[in-house]
Amino acid sequence: MTKTFKYVDLFSGCGGLSLGLRAAGFKERLAVEKSEMPAETYYHNLIKPIDDVDEWKREYVGADLSGQVEKGLVVSELGKLLERDDLVKNIAAEGIDLVAGGPPCQGFSMAGRRNPDDIRNQLPWQFLEFVETVKPKVVIIENVSGMKSDFAKHGKRSPFAELQDALREIGSGYVVQPLLLNARHFGVPQNRPRLFLIGIVQDIASKLGITVSGALWSSADDDGRIIATEGGRPRLAPRRTHFTGAELQKLGQDADRQQERSVREALYDILDAKPSERSGAYQAQLAELDQLVTRKKTNSLKNHNKRRHSEKVKRRFSFYQMAAERGINKLVLGIPLRKEISRDARNSAIHASYPAPGPDGGNGFLEDIDIFVQHVHELATKKHSQRALRLHEPSPTVVSLPDDFVHPVEPRVPTVRELARFQSFPDTFEFRAKETTGAYRRRVEVPQYTQVGNAVPPLLAKALGTHLHAILAEARGEE
Repeated sequence: MTKTFKYVDLFSGCGGLSLGLRAAGFKERLAVEKSEMPAETYYHNLIKPIDDVDEWKREYVGADLSGQVEKGLVVSELGKLLERDDLVKNIAAEGIDLVAGGPPCQGFSMAGRRNPDDIRNQLPWQFLEFVETVKPKVVIIENVSGMKSDFAKHGKRSPFAELQDALREIGSGYVVQPLLLNARHFGVPQNRPRLFLIGIVQDIASKLGITVSGALWSSADDDGRIIATEGGRPRLAPRRTHFTGAELQKLGQDADRQQERSVREALYDILDAKPSERSGAYQAQLAELDQLVTRKKTNSLKNHNKRRHSEKVKRRFSFYQMAAERGINKLVLGIPLRKEISRDARNSAIHASYPAPGPDGGNGFLEDIDIFVQHVHELATKKHSQRALRLHEPSPTVVSLPDDFVHPVEPRVPTVRELARFQSFPDTFEFRAKETTGAYRRRVEVPQYTQVGNAVPPLLAKALGTHLHAILAEARGEE
């Protein structure tokens, strides 16, 4: 009988990585998440449905760490678990095959304060301390792309480089491959590049002849062929499965190559559109993930509360949608607020942004150039991060706040469920706790939108997990 490979998910968040590893055939032994909000979502979907959250907080969150370890989820900081040497050694004695996790990325993000003394940069080293004690066969570390950049102004190396060196030296040593994997290349309808460090113990690497390139390898460079070639896809990298239409034309049609998924495919039923063959394939994949979630389908779509906006904001959202469709630079809405240039100069710049007539001769505020200029003045804003989703492309990277995105059809921001679709969560996966929170609470609260934005897309985790599962099976002599 085939023995099940067991894993531990550190910094687990709401459970996107765990759901994908579960779908890949791994058996979860333990997850660790310090924040109650995403921990509630994890427990509710991957351990046992929560009917009374207050009771869950009293009886579970307030329980001793040993009781939480036994049930499979520690709601506490990893450092607190590491202080319980007895618990960690007991976990190690059970035989853990894989330790995975994404240490909080804010300290490494290019968008954040790049301070190497930030306490959040210490968390990956706690991760490695756990690995050193538990001695898994495989290690996965996931984080944002900015993690690889050096702290140049501080004269310090990047955490990404230091983590590679440290992982190579832990215990008997790991062979480490750095990867840049984009979720869109693995069937997720989202452009989401993320860094991974994949480590495999030296004895398995030697047994199977696994070597690493040393340099960062990107899934964008993969042609999708089954066999990895020397100088091409490294052995520890999953095979890319999805490509743009232009790439498919260049590479040629192949049963193992599919077209990248789009916003329309992810939202076809929400858009009241007829399902296409491609959207049906995506829904079928999510239905497979459904089977791994504790609570099954209900009559209503969970986490699909449409937010309300003022009439002016809705008009601005409609502008962004038209801009995306007609190739108008959305930054035109900032021109009326540029007081350093004259009004005539501002109007000239707005005129220059007026698009050529479309097939229908223009409509709405594009009916003629004077109406266009009037609308630009009325809708002027200094906020430039907002953009409308494009139906026939993957969504941009889903972030922790919804306000940067505009629905592709309706004048509103996406719902939690819509963003979860872009992340490849099945509809049965219910996000818990409050939907969003105020700016001053973001340091301590992790509401639904943030849980979705912080998660590893389950289908990406499944692709990586399936690949590593096959390597472990091969090392154990299984077919």
